[in-house]
Amino acid sequence: MRIAYTGNDRNTDGHAKGAAMRLEGKVAIITGAARGMGAEEARMFAREGAKVAVADIAEEEAQAVVAEIAEAGGEAMFLSLNVASEENWAEAVAAVVARFGGVDILVNNAGVDGAHEPHLLDTEPWDEVMAVNARGVFLAMKTVIPEMRKAGRGSIINVSSISGFVGMEGTHMGYNASKAAVRIMTKSAAVQNAKQGIRVNSVHPGIMPPMQRTVRTPERVEYLVTEKIPMGRIGRVEEVAAGVLFLASDEASYITGTELVIDGGYLAI
Repeated sequence: MRIAYTGNDRNTDGHAKGAAMRLEGKVAIITGAARGMGAEEARMFAREGAKVAVADIAEEEAQAVVAEIAEAGGEAMFLSLNVASEENWAEAVAAVVARFGGVDILVNNAGVDGAHEPHLLDTEPWDEVMAVNARGVFLAMKTVIPEMRKAGRGSIINVSSISGFVGMEGTHMGYNASKAAVRIMTKSAAVQNAKQGIRVNSVHPGIMPPMQRTVRTPERVEYLVTEKIPMGRIGRVEEVAAGVLFLASDEASYITGTELVIDGGYLAI
């Protein structure tokens, strides 16, 4: 989130003059970073001093994010990454370590939606969402945690969903299952790696601008906003990115194994 200031006590990126950037000197891998929430996380992390690996299968869009970061004075690299491939993960992490020297932050942001499926009992969407949303997060942690252990530190943020807490009409149960899997995997990884200096937390966005394949009618959006979200609006990707940034930073040094819900009050009803 870029904040404009007036006067001469701020730099053009919104930081107070002389203030340290929150991720200065750290290396971050962000999956699904070609667009939407992941792209905003990549831009925000770079503004806060991180070297960012922009990981996605959508190369053209991801390269555009890398170029944008470089133009703003940051440092980034593109990773062509299918998160469901163990071989791809091994190659990607090796490339980041070779380029930047290690991995301090992992944001498992990549995911596919389950709300687009007209047949909610089909097996194919189950396999797809579990492969990307659950297996992909496991493979990421499996590959990155050994690198973090070498350094004795790290922060992993797994982007889940409010769908990891509650069932939802019109959503394939595989999507809910995958996001719940991310939530409990996060807790297991947090417990198993806390003594190695690695923090693992999950973030649970509420209703956001739709993913590419999701179709929401104006009537459905109106219902969600008026009946399900106490704050009366859908979320913004930069609001989620700000929460992810907090958990990635040393400001969250005593937070691990927990859920950060960013949903406008949806789960409070």
